[in-house]
Amino acid sequence: MIRLEAAMPTARFTRLIGVPERSYRRWQSRQRAELPVKGPWPTPSADRIEPTAISYADRYPQWGSRTIATLMRIDGHHAPDSTVYRALKRTGRVLEVNYQAKRRQHAEARRAAFVVPPTGPNQVWQLDFTEFETRMGGTWRVGGIADYWSKMELGYHVATTANHRDAIETVELALTETRRLLGRSLLDLVTDRETGELRPVALVTDNGPCFKSVRFAAFVDRHPELIHIRTKRKSPGQNGVRERAFGSLKYEHLYRHEIDDGHQLGLEVELYRQLFNTIRPHQSLAGRRPLDVHLEASLTPPTPKLNEPKTLPLS
Repeated sequence: MIRLEAAMPTARFTRLIGVPERSYRRWQSRQRAELPVKGPWPTPSADRIEPTAISYADRYPQWGSRTIATLMRIDGHHAPDSTVYRALKRTGRVLEVNYQAKRRQHAEARRAAFVVPPTGPNQVWQLDFTEFETRMGGTWRVGGIADYWSKMELGYHVATTANHRDAIETVELALTETRRLLGRSLLDLVTDRETGELRPVALVTDNGPCFKSVRFAAFVDRHPELIHIRTKRKSPGQNGVRERAFGSLKYEHLYRHEIDDGHQLGLEVELYRQLFNTIRPHQSLAGRRPLDVHLEASLTPPTPKLNEPKTLPLS
């Protein structure tokens, strides 16, 4: 339009704007033919991978393109992140930008909960409760323990309350699951067979009444394989792995289903726990699954973890 109004020749106009005349004339001819000025370019890689990526995305619609790509690579497909993203984007299967946008970075906050970082599984467990309102059965509390290092979910306890009894039952679920997975009790795992030295698991919780109760403290005292550490007040980031996993449980599974009552809620949380531990790849674990990481590290000689400074209140 500017060139026509100025009655300027095409050659002079292209020199003024710094565009090769041949390129300008090619764009001009495509515009007159009502074709896109550029593209569409051939996409053989995306075309090849699109059916497989769609099948994975439809099977796990709660996961983003990077997680889908990682899962495809685990299963033996050649699936670069960018190619999977383009294939899913053009079919409308990429999650919205603000989907779980608040991916908290807890590294700095966690250091206050334990000064010496864990070097393997069964060194730090994180315990907490979360609430979920069912359609017809009221509000229920879900208690869970996650291994800080392997991200392994060791069991969910569903009840209408979140008192010391529920906290104790949640810990007992984790102890039972540990014995089932490894064929040994947690006490045997954390005891050095040569020296007899005991390296107890740090059970990290917040300052809820159930965790400050005398009966919960007595339960921990009866288990020498455990030591209870409470985080600072109003510092949920110190229990970050547990809080993050609860977010995944809700946004990736529970909020996507109509759950009528506590019985159905118990079935759904256990179904997701199996999915989370055995199928879902984790970016923080280099694309591996928690169960694989947990078992591999638990069955190899442990790397000693230095004693934890007693900088936090102990129950």
